[in-house]
Amino acid sequence: MNKIEILQKMIDESNNIVAFTGAGISTESGLKDFRSKDGLYSQNNKYNFPPEYLLSHDCFINNTEIFYEYYKDNLNCKNIEPNITHKYLKYLEDENKLIGIITQNIDGLHVLAGNTNVFEVHGTINTNTCISCNKTYDADYVFNSTKIPKCDCGGLIKPNVVLYGEGLPEEEFTKSINAIEKADMLMVLGSSLTVYPAAGLINYFHGKYLVIINLDETPYDNKANLVIHDKLGNIFSKLK
Repeated sequence: MNKIEILQKMIDESNNIVAFTGAGISTESGLKDFRSKDGLYSQNNKYNFPPEYLLSHDCFINNTEIFYEYYKDNLNCKNIEPNITHKYLKYLEDENKLIGIITQNIDGLHVLAGNTNVFEVHGTINTNTCISCNKTYDADYVFNSTKIPKCDCGGLIKPNVVLYGEGLPEEEFTKSINAIEKADMLMVLGSSLTVYPAAGLINYFHGKYLVIINLDETPYDNKANLVIHDKLGNIFSKLK
């Protein structure tokens, strides 16, 4: 039995599947990931700051114009569509097998694909909030703005994404733990499992099947029942 057949058998036998997704699930939709050799953090940028600073709370507060210039250039996902892996996860939800998706991604592609139980532990580009009056704005308002997007009240608008130096949204994190603890199968898809505290969620899984599908090795490979180092599209295009 090959690895595709083993994965299919595990899915067929499971009824409470949770998917934990990272940037690797969206690269096949045309988005860059962060840490690979071709990723965002490996690119030369026109600023005298590293990307970790440019996407930090400190930069947002103290160098807001630079923050937004970098953010708009690199994190606009508005013309990106879900790919076969996103669609397969929607299929699993429709079959009442998938109980939730925990994602490190901020691109909103799981929601766009139609999944309903999506826990965006690093936030999303699709909602933005005025830090003065809490009025919310969509992604189009922010990405179509000139320079710094401002609220009707004159306040500064902040994307609802978790920046460096900020904590994870507590409610999403708690819901993620609850989902993983109920899962009989956990599929880690396109995540290096090196970004904490999100990667630590894996430790709450005590179900039957832990599956890791990622191009490169992860620190949790030796704990998994099945490990596949390949592109996600190559795998999910062969499942039924």
